[in-house]
Amino acid sequence: MRLAYIGGNGMLGRDVLAAAAERGIDAVGLDLPELDITNPDSIRAALPEVDVVINGAAFTRVDDAEREIEMARRINADGAGHVATVCAERGIRLLHISTDYVFDGRKNAAYAEDDAASPLSVYGMTKWQGELLVRAASTQALIVRTQSLYGLNGRNFIKAILNQVIQGKRTLTVVSDQVSSPTYTRHLAEALLALAPLADAGVVHAASRGSCSWFRFAEEILAMCGIRSVQVSPMKSEELKYPAPRPAYSVLATDLYTQWTGALMPTWQDGLRAYLREEPMAVQAIEASRR
Repeated sequence: MRLAYIGGNGMLGRDVLAAAAERGIDAVGLDLPELDITNPDSIRAALPEVDVVINGAAFTRVDDAEREIEMARRINADGAGHVATVCAERGIRLLHISTDYVFDGRKNAAYAEDDAASPLSVYGMTKWQGELLVRAASTQALIVRTQSLYGLNGRNFIKAILNQVIQGKRTLTVVSDQVSSPTYTRHLAEALLALAPLADAGVVHAASRGSCSWFRFAEEILAMCGIRSVQVSPMKSEELKYPAPRPAYSVLATDLYTQWTGALMPTWQDGLRAYLREEPMAVQAIEASRR
């Protein structure tokens, strides 16, 4: 299997390429400026002969999307459709990365693949439009929804918490009324490589099992690091006054992924534990908490 990852310089892309190399899979990462998904001719010119394309390119700055609506639409919606069209033309299997933000979070139970989309934000709406365009372009494409990603190769919530500890803060305030399944990009990378050779199409969810609020996640970050000198206090999300509304409960059910692959997604605790073993900031935070 020869694979191309669009968005190869990103947090997830770098983990997918690393995981592919470990498995002996021939994989290439593509990104701007060599490949621009908003330009179909750029995709046709830059995309090599491969068996599978994973499209992870996206406008992911959720709050910025509220004012940069046209740019978010061009990338998340039109760009997704362009990639799917080119892949369909060449008979290439496509895995398109989407998000839990296509849901409004009002179900108060884990979302299945066939639950109705009802995005709250421009980001969620443009990602949903992208899904529709992918489906229209190819009946063989697989849309992989995931959520709350963190990885070693990018900015993330864990680094933000650890950085506050390193700066000497002993009380942290974290949102307690948004529940999701924080997902380690290395674990998602392994899931994508498991899905890539399958013939299944449509939509599948791939995210950590279990769920927690950001408040609970912050507590567990400190607990796993053995940091007892820092306290976490809960707060309501409305206090942050974010431009973009977030779904309150956007947990994704992963039963279909297990049915297709025969494997369970790791739990969010598994992901956090694996991440912290590799994160240099964890050691710094532990040392700082003892001063």
